Amino acid sequence: MTLATLTFSAEITSLMASFGVDEKALKGGTLAVRSPINGETIANVAEISTDETRKAIDAAHKAFLEWRLVPAPQRGELIRLLGEELRAAKIELGRLVSIEVGKITSEGLGEVQEMIDICDFAVGLSRQLYGLTIATERAEHRMMETWHPLGVTGIISAFNFPVAVWSWNAALALVCGNPTVWKPSEKTPLTAIATQAIFEKALKRYIAQGGKAPANLSTLLIGGRDIGEILVDHPKVPLISATGSTAMGRTVGPRVAARFGRSILELGGNNAAIVGPSADLDLTLRGVAFAAMGTAGQRCTTLRRLFVHESVYDTLVPRLIKAYGSVTIGNPLEAGNLIGPLIDKGAFDRMQHALDAARSAGGKVHGGDRVHGEAASSAYYARPALVEMPEQVGPVIDETFAPILYVIKYSDFDQALALNNDVPQGLSSSIFTNDIREAEAFVSDRGSDCGIANVNIGPSGAEIGGAFGGEKETGGGRESGSDAWKAYMRRQTNTVNYGRTLPLAQGVKFDIE
Repeated sequence: MTLATLTFSAEITSLMASFGVDEKALKGGTLAVRSPINGETIANVAEISTDETRKAIDAAHKAFLEWRLVPAPQRGELIRLLGEELRAAKIELGRLVSIEVGKITSEGLGEVQEMIDICDFAVGLSRQLYGLTIATERAEHRMMETWHPLGVTGIISAFNFPVAVWSWNAALALVCGNPTVWKPSEKTPLTAIATQAIFEKALKRYIAQGGKAPANLSTLLIGGRDIGEILVDHPKVPLISATGSTAMGRTVGPRVAARFGRSILELGGNNAAIVGPSADLDLTLRGVAFAAMGTAGQRCTTLRRLFVHESVYDTLVPRLIKAYGSVTIGNPLEAGNLIGPLIDKGAFDRMQHALDAARSAGGKVHGGDRVHGEAASSAYYARPALVEMPEQVGPVIDETFAPILYVIKYSDFDQALALNNDVPQGLSSSIFTNDIREAEAFVSDRGSDCGIANVNIGPSGAEIGGAFGGEKETGGGRESGSDAWKAYMRRQTNTVNYGRTLPLAQGVKFDIE
């Protein structure tokens, strides 16, 4: 079937039914949902009102008062069941991700696998919410820290990872004792509705086997900016985890801080890689190709800047240009295609604007043109663009959410390292080298200033075991693995006196008769 004759309406109805979503939920609403694969409107879903939003948050807070009292390992059992339900629905949910976002099949399935992985991680975590025992200067005293549930966790997610980002937050929040309230991107509500239905299946099983859980543990808010603003400003939502642009973070961060709330911000990423003179160029070619072109350049960790040593530039760059010219672009559901569509016309227009700015700054552009426009006039496929730049200026400093790779020649390692760090964003980075000094310097104190720094792999494709996030205009937040769970809890320091005297700290004397 060609892009011109492709239609998804019947398949969407079938997929959503497999999750337990009634066909009526896909019709008659005010929010039109389109597939970037062919531009087709595949559903019209209902949006929540502002009054309903406030009531939903109040209900989630009421749920928190009960859920926090459930022992953490029992909370982990709910997440174990969620992981089972996701395994059972992996093919269908992965397919829905591909249709709604435009990801190739393996990437759609990979996103669901991330959800499964974080559930496995969170189940183990539910028995490891450790506090410390701290040495005290006072005899017959014990000092320790304990971690307690924080409260309702608000989740604001972006279109490019419409369900994985929810799971990073929800799996940890729920085992930590916090209900969640989720506002997904307006561009991807169907995957959110499906995920909520899968969660409700897990919750039903949990209760059937004797688990205690209040209503409204997971709440979905379908709507626009006004709904997000209520979530951000609400005093009963002590934590907001928001993924999106730096511009969005500049609004969300101060508003949450103004009410002394907490925020986890996952914002822009203008990620770079350095190719040293000793690099394995075959490995580098594969690593760069996926990191720069995968997901049509619409990952926050997409490789956007490449610094190539002058000694290997003339060998590597022509090979990259050839790969860019031959990579298969088309319907992401068809085997063999590696590049799917951009999310919408706005993304394509921003890509073209950046390429025009690069040309004006002296860049030599390879690719970047629209393809399949005649077959699908409402879908926006673009050939990935490789741009040879004389220096890091103009659009190279900014993040354009599209498959554009700026390539710059360098002669000195310290010069390349300075270029890597000389942008406002600080999410992910990598170096391709077989020189141990370069590799160790890159991940050292004086090396990359990003939250993620890799050696001999690209900056894209993080695993859930490590904390995910970045510095500077990336927001400083951390999600997923390591000790990111601490952001979802409140720390309490406890001192217990089990003696019969009352010594004071620091030798203070306060004796009364």
